[in-house]
Amino acid sequence: MKEKFLKYFKGDTTIWIVVFLLSIVSMLTVYSATGTLAYKKMGGNTFFYLMRHGSFLLVGIGIIFLFHKINFRVLLRFAKPLVYLSAGLLIFTLLRGVSLNSASRWVSIMGVQFQTSDLAKITIIIFIASILSQNQDRISDPKAAFWPIVKWAGGICLLIFPANFSTAAMLFFICCVLMLIGGIDWRLIAKLVGGIAVALAFGLLLAYAVPQIREIGRVGTWLGRVESFVGIGEHNDAEHDFQADHSKMAIVHGGIMGQGPGNSTQRNFLPHPYSDFIYAIIVEEYGILGGTTVLAFYLALLYRIRVIVRRSRSAFGTFLCIGLGISLVIQALVNMGVAVNIFPVTGQTLPLVSMGGTSVVFTSIAIGVILNVSRYAEGGDLAVEPATVDNQKNDINTTENQ
Repeated sequence: MKEKFLKYFKGDTTIWIVVFLLSIVSMLTVYSATGTLAYKKMGGNTFFYLMRHGSFLLVGIGIIFLFHKINFRVLLRFAKPLVYLSAGLLIFTLLRGVSLNSASRWVSIMGVQFQTSDLAKITIIIFIASILSQNQDRISDPKAAFWPIVKWAGGICLLIFPANFSTAAMLFFICCVLMLIGGIDWRLIAKLVGGIAVALAFGLLLAYAVPQIREIGRVGTWLGRVESFVGIGEHNDAEHDFQADHSKMAIVHGGIMGQGPGNSTQRNFLPHPYSDFIYAIIVEEYGILGGTTVLAFYLALLYRIRVIVRRSRSAFGTFLCIGLGISLVIQALVNMGVAVNIFPVTGQTLPLVSMGGTSVVFTSIAIGVILNVSRYAEGGDLAVEPATVDNQKNDINTTENQ
């Protein structure tokens, strides 16, 4: 049985197991969280959302399987074009995107809607990994890696920022981590972070000094979430107070062992119990024990990424694996942190668990790439990559000739 599995599902076995376990958790929780909604909106068909989500998960596993077969070095050739594509789609989203909750995050292409920020997260990580791996021999020169990364990563984050502050902030953090691991002078990164912190502080003071600024875009929503979280100000956001309160109720009801599968009560009151607050439903139905187990799955993913990175002989693969892996784990930790009231409401989904086609598809791409890096790490990379542009190009040619 194990031999048959390993014959078709290459790469890190633990990551494959985590994927299947999270998929099972997702199916159970999404069915519980959407049963009432489906009964009300789909003429009593309580399986409607479950079947749709199950279809996305099957597609996701297919995507993981496909990408874990494609040599990750091929992405070197598409790193720059993908960033151009992402930037263009983000601009189009801001101008003509589908608006939801006063934010343009979605685009519709041939009837298919997806969040362009999810694509941008993956493409900018690929781009940064390529820049760092190509310039390891002159990483101390800011013009070689630091400024190109700041230019493109900063531009992508700025385009995401108006509609999705939390995603832009997480992506910026991941970019800084990659630069730090990649050997860029920490003082340059510290100056960048300090400059952005000063700009945000100035913007915050300006928003309080000029109340009209709250009416611009989602500024009022951001401030309301923070004020609700810390319990200050006259403008506490009642909607997000409501979300946080019912999330805490779900966790309290769950206790140690939980109320049992399908026995959540807060799913009928909590907004988005199948996506943003799905972790609260998991804890309510499966208790702290179940919630801790789900957390352990993501920590296991992080640990296996560390193992893959230590084995990899490819600079590009190393940075790619670190960036994509940290992105998934941080998003999961933020989602869980919101549910237990560690962070303000952000709207981040729980990777591979929350219902949502876009999230599942792009999470699957990331996991597929990580598994492909692990394949070559376990079997011995094709060659040790000297950190030069010419050798990276030769690496691509080697891959194509195989």
